[in-house]
Amino acid sequence: MVTLTENKETGTFYPRLLELNNYDEIMQKCITRTVEKLQSQDTSKRPGMLLGKIQSGKTRTFIGVMAYAYDQGFDVVIILTKNSNALAQQTTERLAREFNVLIDNELMRVYDIMKLPDHLKKYALRQKLAFVVKKETKNMDKLRNAFFERYPVLAEKKILFIDDEADLASISFEKDKESEIMELRTIASKIDKMRADLSDSSFLQVTATPYSLYLQPEDMIVHEFKKYEPVRPAFTELVPIHDKYVGGEMYFENSQIDGHMAKFLFEEVTENELDVLKKIDKRRTRGNSLITHKNIRSMRNALVNFLVGGGIRRWQQQQLKQKQRKYSLIVHTERGKGAHAWQELIMSDLEEELRIAAHENQPIFQELMEEAYSNVLRSLTTIDIIIPSFEEVVELVKEALIEEEVTISIVNSEKDVDRLLDETGQLRLDSPFNIFIGGQILDRGVTIDNLIGFFYGRNPKQFQQDTVLQHSRMYGARPLEDVAVTRFYTTQHIWNIMNKIHEFDTALREAFERGGHEQGIIFIQKDLANKIVPCSPNKIMLSQLTVLKPHKRILPVGFNTKSRTAIEKTVNQISQLLVDAEKKSALRDESNFTISVELAKEILTLAHSTVEMEDGYAWEISEYYSILDYLTKEVDQNPESLIWVVRRENRNIKRKDDNNKYENSPDTPKGERGELTVARRLSTDIPALIMLCQNGLVENGWRGAKFWWPVLIVPKNITTTIYSKKTTN
Repeated sequence: MVTLTENKETGTFYPRLLELNNYDEIMQKCITRTVEKLQSQDTSKRPGMLLGKIQSGKTRTFIGVMAYAYDQGFDVVIILTKNSNALAQQTTERLAREFNVLIDNELMRVYDIMKLPDHLKKYALRQKLAFVVKKETKNMDKLRNAFFERYPVLAEKKILFIDDEADLASISFEKDKESEIMELRTIASKIDKMRADLSDSSFLQVTATPYSLYLQPEDMIVHEFKKYEPVRPAFTELVPIHDKYVGGEMYFENSQIDGHMAKFLFEEVTENELDVLKKIDKRRTRGNSLITHKNIRSMRNALVNFLVGGGIRRWQQQQLKQKQRKYSLIVHTERGKGAHAWQELIMSDLEEELRIAAHENQPIFQELMEEAYSNVLRSLTTIDIIIPSFEEVVELVKEALIEEEVTISIVNSEKDVDRLLDETGQLRLDSPFNIFIGGQILDRGVTIDNLIGFFYGRNPKQFQQDTVLQHSRMYGARPLEDVAVTRFYTTQHIWNIMNKIHEFDTALREAFERGGHEQGIIFIQKDLANKIVPCSPNKIMLSQLTVLKPHKRILPVGFNTKSRTAIEKTVNQISQLLVDAEKKSALRDESNFTISVELAKEILTLAHSTVEMEDGYAWEISEYYSILDYLTKEVDQNPESLIWVVRRENRNIKRKDDNNKYENSPDTPKGERGELTVARRLSTDIPALIMLCQNGLVENGWRGAKFWWPVLIVPKNITTTIYSKKTTN
């Protein structure tokens, strides 16, 4: 046993933790500032906030806060976890590992509150204590009993509450008494009562989804376009993001960069296939074998790509004399156990058919391998790393199938999780290739290592920001080599919503970082009288969300034109309206001119009538009307509600890019005369509308008809605004 002595200047707990953890200087400053603010500011009513990103090292940070807090006079730390046995076990065992030397030296003890010994002696109560408590009624009741009945001396100590994964979204607004959220309201009241009855306590919330905490409006009458003043934490400390972190920026922003690996990570799943996977219906999978059946194409691709990608990574590790890792794939589409059993049956049958095809060297196995190898190479070749030959990969996958190196597990209950946990509280990877099929239990903080495949299909009527972000298991500290073989399978609709959620998340984080949340964030919606009014943030439906921020581009994507004969007259009408408007415009800049909001709406309506949207894509013209009203009527420098127009003609852009993705950048950003550059120069205080006349050539994937493609540019001088055309009841 290592013997420890206290240094009066630096303490005992924090210096020891620094020896074990590679906290850089930025992280250390975050930890010490957090504790100093907890001591200097009153957090009895307004808690402090430790704000991180999904799977970005928040636990590692708050453990550092614990250690420093112990050295600064705190006696007890109560860690409130989600209502999950796995997470409680994971947290308890991690604390025991991190503080093992201090525990061995009888300086500290860690307890799961539900496993608290019946008779603690004064000797134990004099040590630093940590209690892990699930946010669940029995856990909270046992905590209260321990402090106020069995060991009242605890209630007199200096106590720090750390609310892990704290998020109060909808607590004040949820009406369904049978919902899980109402249980959270009960727990919140128990926590508040506990804190009120303690003589000396501080409260720290740790979360990646803090929006309701900052944005929840006060009970006050709100007039048109006034900001909500948030109920804010007493202070906010941002958890530093390390250079290995992979989050929404990778999946949604970098995917727009030509040549970037992120461009190849998203694999579209059809709505029909999600329906097939919902419940047992063998009529929809009968006939052909599963490895050729069209109704489960994406599930099949997910399995084969997973084996190829994981096989390549294990080969690379072997070549580099590194330990070969085990890899994981998650299937998370439904909550029901029946769906999980059906998906497990499909995946198991797929694996068996692939095993037979591999063993017999069937042509279909070769075809699937060629397709998967080509798919993975598109992203893998964007980084500098050795790559095995196709023949080598075929042998690797054959071996994995024939030697049964694939494990498929259903995880849809706490019992399943408990059975599958390893000694560290993480889901155990039993084989080189591990497939987990489950529902909500998979997003409750359970750690799944080396995830390179994520088949996601949760498609509720209302997407909640905190819930969907917690589903994003592909976020976290990950080697780029693993990211290069990662694939994310979902529908275009869900992908678009997750993109919006990332945009929302980014906009609010930027506000937090620059202190903008202190002034509030503007939320707007359309009311029944067709006016734009502020709305309560808790009511926002994320599927109906648009973030308005400086110089953002807003444009329709994922469409084709109607036939030439059907739209030719309308296209010519738009052209004439623009010609006439240019002649009448009182405000001009070279070939660019201004038009009224009313004319802009008319032009957009005509353009909208010429196209047909593909599945998973939408162009809600009413949303454009509302945004235009907001962007023009609320700007003092634009009393006449004018909009700049940047017009370009004779364009020949392809409908889809080289990766078979719908084109989303018809505007040219390069050069001083590029329309995007010009539009952003003009749109300082008022918006700009780029109108691009495309020739719509058949060889470019169109229907041989000219059409106008509008791109709306948000003004530079605008406060970040969250617009929602619909809200919850």
